[in-house]
Amino acid sequence: MQIHQFLASFMAAVSMLLSTVAAQNVSFKVAYPDLKIKKPVWTTTLPGSDKELIVAQGGVIYELPKDRNAKSAPVWLDLTNRVVIDKDFEEGLLGLAFHPKHKANGKFYVYYSRQNPKRAILSEFVAKNGKPDTASERILLEIAQPFWNHDSGQMTFGPDGHLYVSTGDGGKGNDPLMTSQNLFSLLGKILRLDVDSKSGDLAYGIPKDNPFTGKPGIRPEIWCYGMRNPWGLHFDKSGRLWCADVGQAIWEEINLIEKGGNYGWSYREGAHDFQLSRNPPLQTEGKDAVKLIDPVHEYSHADGISITGGVVYEGKAFPALKGSYIYGDWGSGFMWAPKVNDAGKKTANTILRKRNAAGKSAFKGTGFQPTAITIRPDGELWILSWDGKIYEMSK
Repeated sequence: MQIHQFLASFMAAVSMLLSTVAAQNVSFKVAYPDLKIKKPVWTTTLPGSDKELIVAQGGVIYELPKDRNAKSAPVWLDLTNRVVIDKDFEEGLLGLAFHPKHKANGKFYVYYSRQNPKRAILSEFVAKNGKPDTASERILLEIAQPFWNHDSGQMTFGPDGHLYVSTGDGGKGNDPLMTSQNLFSLLGKILRLDVDSKSGDLAYGIPKDNPFTGKPGIRPEIWCYGMRNPWGLHFDKSGRLWCADVGQAIWEEINLIEKGGNYGWSYREGAHDFQLSRNPPLQTEGKDAVKLIDPVHEYSHADGISITGGVVYEGKAFPALKGSYIYGDWGSGFMWAPKVNDAGKKTANTILRKRNAAGKSAFKGTGFQPTAITIRPDGELWILSWDGKIYEMSK
């Protein structure tokens, strides 16, 4: 038995060593040396074209230049007259997603902040001949935001054609309003909406197979709950939904999202009891027992302070990383590449980039601070940084 345990440990160590060696061939270089986009938060491709768009938190969507020596980027959509920011750390234009049938209907969706009252807005716009019509805005949803932080706003369409939208717990700290476990609140959740229909007086439809459809006292938009401030939603090619959730003071986490799942905040931070929880006692037995779902991966604040969710890599430039989930930490600049098997168990966690050098302040924007990891049309990745630079992986 001891020999078998030794061999298992030895093989695991060898496997980890090999993946670390492979990772040493990965570097992160600035892709556009003379271009800066203030606080970029997302990129995507305009369907039916070769244009890549980059979202700036301040309220502008730019066209990413083809020329890597470009010094400026043309504006595709300017929403600065709508996006109203009190504090630009977490408020602003936070999400962009194109309808799966955009080439036919021209529809796309944005998530942005407004004030007085403080709220997040999910809106639909229509583009005509590839150009957005600012007069076409249709507000689908407004969510009251009690504080200026934890706005979330990440969006993606699933393989089912529905729109998945993440929301933060409303902000401040320690979940003071206990929104994440409150199933009558849309805060601290992932929502699933049918943007092609309407339910009652709602500007969107409620999918019939949402987990809480028809249940009294529960918002039927909710797909899962117990989130703090999700930052990074991604469907991989197998249809699994990944979600990174920013932690409070000790743990950052990555989750595989299940229908109706409870991911624990603020009973827990990561897989650990949250000592400042003000929620009622958790019912763990009986027919109404609550099951908290563990993250597939977590890391402590010894390695960072704010996770930036990523994507599962399916590119060709780095074969050893194929199938790995590429993510980073906004505060430390670390980048990692864990692998998770079909059973949802982590099998590796390769370091791609080590911590920023001393003196690079997270809160001054003076270093590599990933705000988003996105997929390019060629299958490779862009890594956006809070200092306005656009990075790519290089050998």
